[in-house]
Amino acid sequence: MRYRPLFPLPAFAILVSLAAVNLTPTMAVASTKVKDVRAVTAASPKATPSVSCPINIASTLQNSGGGSQLITVTTTNVRSTFATLETWARVSGCWQHVAGPLVARIGRSGMSAHHREGDGTTPMGLFGFGPTLYGNNAQGPGGAYPYVRLTCGDWWDEKSTSKTYNSFVHVPCGTNPAFNDGQSEALWLERTAYSSFAVIAYNPSRIAGLGSGIFLHATTNSPTAGCVSLPLVELRNVLRWMVPSSSPHIVIEVVSR
Repeated sequence: MRYRPLFPLPAFAILVSLAAVNLTPTMAVASTKVKDVRAVTAASPKATPSVSCPINIASTLQNSGGGSQLITVTTTNVRSTFATLETWARVSGCWQHVAGPLVARIGRSGMSAHHREGDGTTPMGLFGFGPTLYGNNAQGPGGAYPYVRLTCGDWWDEKSTSKTYNSFVHVPCGTNPAFNDGQSEALWLERTAYSSFAVIAYNPSRIAGLGSGIFLHATTNSPTAGCVSLPLVELRNVLRWMVPSSSPHIVIEVVSR
């Protein structure tokens, strides 16, 4: 989703207070439909904590994607442009807190369970991540994900009627692609926000108008146009922690206290 420096799934209860810890290197493309992430007392064996598991945000999710790494992005106000980001690892069948709470910025219009192209909201739901990290830094954040350094001609197509809608496209440097309708992003020019970023796998089927370019990227100290952003150092730690074989997922949700 294009960075512009401008200034619902049902909620679940946060049952415990969570303490911040340091990240350590360890951590799927989701359905286009927003998945049910309501707190439940009975769910799949992987999603339901045993009696010995700690009760926390991650353990109360009905669906956490089936992997062993999870990122939660939560806010108590659907219109807020701030959210709390935390990371979790599944250890011996239980979700354990890894890091956070971290202050994240989200869409200029808050969160929405019905996100559409250009509406300024961050889509709510459960999503995987794309297979590649991108960025304008000469070196990526490190870790297990492959990294592509952006160069002139690297775009994210955000024109709903384009055949390559919601995907990375490279064209010869200096070429003005047909999908550049004022919404598509010249990624190599966004050096602050896109120093390094992960693609949140929202709308992988590329349904026209459903939304595109939802990233986990570096903050610009402003709301996003629909992405999730973190301060650069914290972002790089999270990206370095993520491991493809652990099938990391992200849950974006409004919660009650």
